[in-house]
Amino acid sequence: MNKWRPSQLRSFYYAFSGFSHNLKYETNFRIQFIFGIIVVIAGFYFSISRIEWLIILLTIAAVWSAELVNTSIEMICDKITADEDHLVKIVKDSSAAAVLITSIIAAIVGVIIFLPYVIVLL
Repeated sequence: MNKWRPSQLRSFYYAFSGFSHNLKYETNFRIQFIFGIIVVIAGFYFSISRIEWLIILLTIAAVWSAELVNTSIEMICDKITADEDHLVKIVKDSSAAAVLITSIIAAIVGVIIFLPYVIVLL
């Protein structure tokens, strides 16, 4: 049987450490996290289907991951140079655009999944 090595367990610690750092210090990640929790609560409230759960969870994961990668890219860019740099600006703007696109699509997915449930309530 394959046993867990300390280095494997340590990698989980580092991942959770990065997640908690972003939750504590990054406002945009905190906002995305709160929206994700609200959507999960709505999913339980409306008793969405198994397929809808899969779509919602994958969408939440995509938004959170995009936000985490964006933060990482911005921090690396800030570490590389504090000066105005055209290429660094393009890199940072592009990673922010990835979060924007992911968030817009997530909102559309949310509307497609939850709107029929909300209409039934009205």
